[in-house]
This record gives sequence, structure tokens and C-alpha cells, in this order.
Amino acid sequence: MAWKRVVTEMGMGTSIRSGDYTRAAVRALRDALWHNSLSVTRALGMDVDSMYVEVYIGVPQPDAVDTAQILAVLPHGTGEVKVVQGGLEIPSEDGTSKTIIANAAAVVKLDLPA
Repeated sequence: MAWKRVVTEMGMGTSIRSGDYTRAAVRALRDALWHNSLSVTRALGMDVDSMYVEVYIGVPQPDAVDTAQILAVLPHGTGEVKVVQGGLEIPSEDGTSKTIIANAAAVVKLDLPA
């Protein structure tokens, strides 16, 4: 058996005024996941919780993301979160706040025969 990629989902999320990198990242992952219904596990006779999900988050300040909150978004299976430099930060006109745009990719893997 070997872990094989079966699905890659992508999403985008924002934190409009609060400058909250974790909030933007959570929204990006939800955007990636909530538009899909994965039936591949059932089609293969596997439990839906048998999937392993690698979550990649891109934000301007990776250290500002709480990865435990990101991992808590996954409805099934187990996984890990990798936060990298990316996304976008847009300051307000008066400089008192910023909009954060985060990108997310969820790579779903199943343990399948080699």
C-alpha cells in the first residue's frame, strides 16, 4: 500500500478589515472543501475518514496563522498544514487596517495498492 494523491482542491479566503491571517486561511480552506463532495472513498469501499489531507496555505505572514484552527476545518480524515509565503495584503487608505487574501490547496491522499 502507498499514499496516492486522488484529489487536489483549491480555494481563496479573505479577512476584509481585521487583518486576521488565520481567519483568511480558514475561509480559503472552506472555499476549497465546501464546493465538493468526495465519493471516491465510498467508490473504493473505504471509510471516508481513511483519507489523509495535506493542506497548503499561502499568506503574506505565514507565522501569523494558527495551524490548529486550519486543521480543525477538515470534516474527515487526518492531515497536516503547511503555511508558506503567498497571498496578498492590501492596506486601507488611512493605514489603520488591512485586507488579507489567503490561498489554500487541499491535497487528498488515500492509502492504495502500489
